[in-house]
Amino acid sequence: MSAGSGRERLTVFQSEGMRFAVRDEGPIDGPVVIALHGFPQTSACWSAVTPLLTAAGMRVLAPDQRGYSPGARPQDVRSYAVPTLAGDVLALADAAGAHRFHLLGHDWGAAVAWWLAGRRPDRVATLSAVSVPHPAAMAAAFPRGQALRSWYIGLFQVPVLPELLLRVGGGALARRWLRSAGLRSTEASVRLLADRRTATAALHWYRALRVRGGHPAGRIRVPTLYAWSDGDVALGRRAAEGAARFVDGPYRFAVLRGASHWLPEERPQELAGLVLQHLGAHVEPV
Repeated sequence: MSAGSGRERLTVFQSEGMRFAVRDEGPIDGPVVIALHGFPQTSACWSAVTPLLTAAGMRVLAPDQRGYSPGARPQDVRSYAVPTLAGDVLALADAAGAHRFHLLGHDWGAAVAWWLAGRRPDRVATLSAVSVPHPAAMAAAFPRGQALRSWYIGLFQVPVLPELLLRVGGGALARRWLRSAGLRSTEASVRLLADRRTATAALHWYRALRVRGGHPAGRIRVPTLYAWSDGDVALGRRAAEGAARFVDGPYRFAVLRGASHWLPEERPQELAGLVLQHLGAHVEPV
């Protein structure tokens, strides 16, 4: 069903008149965990993590986010500003009847999760951010080496060219780049980027960084877990360790040693264990 009472299993939900696909698994009356994927992936990235969370009684909602759901693929940059992306998450929570929910995000999903936790602590019970640190920590680390790791962000600002590069040779460059970053199974991502509209929408998440008038994430007051891997070629230690400066609530920084950027696929059991410990330590009174 698309939306409704909160006691119905969801397959799609609506936000701003668009339809988003969502995976809804686990006990229908369990505490809600909303799991947000990153670039260039879909909700499938949580496939190995979700069963571990649902076995512990969690209801996991994993949407295909804006630009990745076929029914929610606008082609203008402003549609991908972070407050708008966060609005999609709230629309999903409302469709599920979840006034309060636990938030789990990887990569760009983590960036959205940091923003939402900072701006709407009335809705977010806990935050579990994976790989990407608080946006202010990322910005502070940029002139101290992070810019070299994030070189692709500049490339992605160029119109048209990145879409062509990601499709050239049947996705050969995209496949090589993702493998160099540690993603073992690249075919699903290469297929996503092979579609021009999907590639443009996915790249607009980066291009929307130029959109002025947005609000910063702010300080985080909800209980927060930040999981980072020391083998992440895209996110350096300075940015990762700097995240603590922007969290006022209970905070845990967990380093998964020897892993790449793609923790939900590479270390699902370890990551799920950390998330469940975090949720268990911060159960809210009913």
